Amino acid sequence: MRVRFSEARLDDLIAEDVPYIDLTTEVLGVAEHRGQIEYFTREPGILCGTEEASRIFDKLGANVISAKPSGSELQPGDVFLVAEGEAGALHAGWKVCLNIFDHCSAVATKTRSMVDAAKAANPDCEILTTRKSMPGCKDLLTKAVTVGGAFPHRLGLSETVLVFDQHIEFMGGFDQFLQALPQIRHRCIEKKLFVEADAQHAVLLAKAGVDGIQLDKATPEEAARLVGELRSIDPHLTIIAAGGINPKNVASYAASGVDGIATTSPFTAKPMDMSVRMAAL
Repeated sequence: MRVRFSEARLDDLIAEDVPYIDLTTEVLGVAEHRGQIEYFTREPGILCGTEEASRIFDKLGANVISAKPSGSELQPGDVFLVAEGEAGALHAGWKVCLNIFDHCSAVATKTRSMVDAAKAANPDCEILTTRKSMPGCKDLLTKAVTVGGAFPHRLGLSETVLVFDQHIEFMGGFDQFLQALPQIRHRCIEKKLFVEADAQHAVLLAKAGVDGIQLDKATPEEAARLVGELRSIDPHLTIIAAGGINPKNVASYAASGVDGIATTSPFTAKPMDMSVRMAAL
């Protein structure tokens, strides 16, 4: 899956670290000396971000000699990007790109581990990442989770209809919401209607004909029981498990028979241990 990064977005990433000049290389008088930079990893993982890093180095006037594609499996010591150019360009891109690699590769790696665990328990279960990510980093994190094999659960309020208790509160309660469902479905005729619910309300919603139910904080055992009951009501109902799902319990939730697992866990991945080597040419 391709995630679009505009030229302006990449310029902003550069400007965040190099707002005007690289004062150190200028003071030392080495900015125009030619050299090479290579990025390598000290730990295994799933690589993410080389396409964006290559464009960044190009913007800075450096030439990328080689780069492994995002999604590549890395082992300790593997070199995954090499670029040549003036020292000023190499230093300007150094940490901008390293930060992308460290964080995005970590998210991709954690995502892949959860995807693999879920698929081993239930090949038809998808990992879906929530929109509770670091503000300002949605594009980078979206790329990272897709590289890891997951899909965005919901990129923003404008793309899906997902009803929470907080919405139902403003409708006067659950009974009033049920009464209004026919009208609500008519208003979102081109969209699927999903509702987050507990066990008690999930059965009523399935009978009312919603398109999907997001089970909030059900245990794997509760989810398994509900999946069977809800499927007997509507075999076409989409069922998502959400709330507190992480690498330790993801397989249990997948085994319950849900169609998908909504999780924030990949976004908390610890940055990978990656580094660079530079050499004058």
